[in-house]
Amino acid sequence: MSPVAAASEVSLSGADTSIVIVVLCIALVALVMGFMFRREVLAASPGTESMQEIGGAVQEGASAYLGRQFRTLAVFAAVAFVLLLALPADDMMVRVGRSVAFLFGAGFSAAIGWLGMNLATAANMRVAEAARTTGRDDGMRIAFRTGGTVGMATVGLGLLGAAVVVLVYQGDAAKVLEGFGFGAALLAMFMRVGGGIFTKAADVGADLVGKVEAGIPEDDPRNAATIADNVGDNVGDCAGMAADLFESYAVTLVAALILGTAALGSDGGLVFPLVIPAIGVLTAIVGVFITKARAGESGLAAINRSFYISAGIAAVASVVAAFVFLPTELSVTGGFDLGAGDGGGEQVNAAMGAAASVVIGIVLAAFILWLTGYFTGTETKPTNDVARTSLTGPATVILSGIGVGLESAVYTAVTIAAAIFAIFTLGGGSLILSLFYVALAGCGLLTTVGVIVAMDTFGPVSDNAQGIAEMSGDVDGEAAQILTELDAVGNTTKAITKGIAIATAVLAATALFGSYLDAILQALETAGDASGDVLQSFLVFDPRALVGVLIGGAVVFLFSGLAINAVTRAAGAIVFEVRRQFREKPGIMDYSEKPEYARVVDICTRDSLRELATPGLLAIFAPIAVGFGLGVGALAGYLAGAIGTGVLMAVFLANAGGAWDNAKKIVEDGNFGGKGTPAHEATVIGDTVGDPFKDTAGPAINPLLKVMNLVALLIAPAIIGLTYGDGANDVVRWGIAAAAFAVIVTAVVVSKRRDIAIGESDDVPATAVER
Repeated sequence: MSPVAAASEVSLSGADTSIVIVVLCIALVALVMGFMFRREVLAASPGTESMQEIGGAVQEGASAYLGRQFRTLAVFAAVAFVLLLALPADDMMVRVGRSVAFLFGAGFSAAIGWLGMNLATAANMRVAEAARTTGRDDGMRIAFRTGGTVGMATVGLGLLGAAVVVLVYQGDAAKVLEGFGFGAALLAMFMRVGGGIFTKAADVGADLVGKVEAGIPEDDPRNAATIADNVGDNVGDCAGMAADLFESYAVTLVAALILGTAALGSDGGLVFPLVIPAIGVLTAIVGVFITKARAGESGLAAINRSFYISAGIAAVASVVAAFVFLPTELSVTGGFDLGAGDGGGEQVNAAMGAAASVVIGIVLAAFILWLTGYFTGTETKPTNDVARTSLTGPATVILSGIGVGLESAVYTAVTIAAAIFAIFTLGGGSLILSLFYVALAGCGLLTTVGVIVAMDTFGPVSDNAQGIAEMSGDVDGEAAQILTELDAVGNTTKAITKGIAIATAVLAATALFGSYLDAILQALETAGDASGDVLQSFLVFDPRALVGVLIGGAVVFLFSGLAINAVTRAAGAIVFEVRRQFREKPGIMDYSEKPEYARVVDICTRDSLRELATPGLLAIFAPIAVGFGLGVGALAGYLAGAIGTGVLMAVFLANAGGAWDNAKKIVEDGNFGGKGTPAHEATVIGDTVGDPFKDTAGPAINPLLKVMNLVALLIAPAIIGLTYGDGANDVVRWGIAAAAFAVIVTAVVVSKRRDIAIGESDDVPATAVER
């Protein structure tokens, strides 16, 4: 079966069409359930007048930020739309469909981010009121149903987009869905970077000036950065994480459909990748409904129990589906084969392999949940050891947190690598079939995505609820303790979902890596050159591939450094602004004057939107520079280096930051001296170091990996066309590479010229440098 024929010959049978329509209906059910959860949340009491005033300020700031961000990103989307139209495709309908799908992917990603932010900012005051009047169970239910709403929107829109494209384009659906996945990933990356810079600039500034210098509580209304901090929780953790998980969902579906079409053709390759996420929709609904703490049970235990139950149901249902929809006997050939052979190859049980792969993905999610919880939880040894080092100062807190992050990265990376290798052995020597199984493992992991989004959103909602309660002064005693407990649970669930998101990103990136190979081989056949120099350039011994590996790893480091430096600049501006307000308005401390909350929100908004351009341009143009300049083999090495380095860096940053954050909470709970002691100050400093680690640079690596892989997938035919065959043109190819490199250099130089301390120093009075 030739690769080109494989795509064009695949079509939906009558039975397949019925299955896709059922999947489409399930996607609509998810959206309806999300609407019902949303209505339930909004039906709860919004609390006292003071709570509503504070919550309204948070909602207004978050809405203003996202509105400005979307207007900024519309320019990037328009340029990407035009460039996608210019890239080669089989025919004009596919080319146009891919560009339109890009807009839908970007639009869905933005819509889910907006929904997550908007509902979370409405739910936070309702959770605080529930804790004040009806107790923990109602507060926890409202917070989790808020996340459930976003989770249903994530799985519903992702499945809806994929199912519609499959119905319309059938055999060409995978190529059109490349645009859908790219749009989702590009918007998610920008939202992750921008939201992460906003939230951590406000958080770091609030902690350093409020807690350390002024000695006031975290959410004290006298701190001018408190509203911005709460706004940041929503635009970073709610909007950013929701968009991130949506793009993981969309991109994994894209990779599974591309590889399924290549590996199985009409034998389920176009349908089964949709069935697994549809199962996930149904199990997510179950997971959200059954989340309720039993008497004497912690909220975290209840949430974990729901996750494991829904994951177990999904595993059983997926195994059944595999044997229903996939063949038990499939003839495959080894090496760079592109699907089922014409007989004479090794016989493999495709249904068994797919079932095992999905189960491996689900088990991987459960194990990562436990592993991340172990390294970042308040009840476990690693985080308590970090808290104990506060007795000897901030330096040892930072060192111990770095150690936890580095160690946890090894275990997580080895676990993911073991899962990928186990999946590879199921392919019977067929590389494409093995890569399809990796994509199915990602789909299996994402059967839990509805519950994962609910768990993640639970964190910022409960955090904001505690902040609103403290700022309003209307909640005390047992109700305040309930909110403290929910905040601690939410802090752990945020850390856990970051770990799962990283595992998802690696599986999706690996599957896309395989799709990149498929795209190259198809382009080579069209160009009349089936192997030769190109396949040799994939070998790691080839200098081109090795150079690509080094550059790919280096880009991950550069991207992380740019994101952390952006937070440093923006946080510096917030520190000086809050100090200025304390100094120029002495009445703030005795409540006779109100801080200028809006000014801090505006600084965070301005700086975060200004800073997100450079990391985004790096992610898009670095693969273009490597691919057109050094060839498809070097670009393959680049992607491999980025995936390997990216998983280690992302886990290190996320878990080190999570350990520092919870170490601070351990001390604030009265251990090792408690609040106001040198030990507390040491953990606050550790937490401020960890903030951009875990909430800006670390999470942004997830969409970074997928954006770069999708860019490589999209440009592969153009690189081959300009390198081999009748259309070869080295001048054009190198000109494109030089232009891409120039864009990267210009963006980095502009970024480095900004003041590392306070951003736009002209906006801060000269006296602000005096404390």
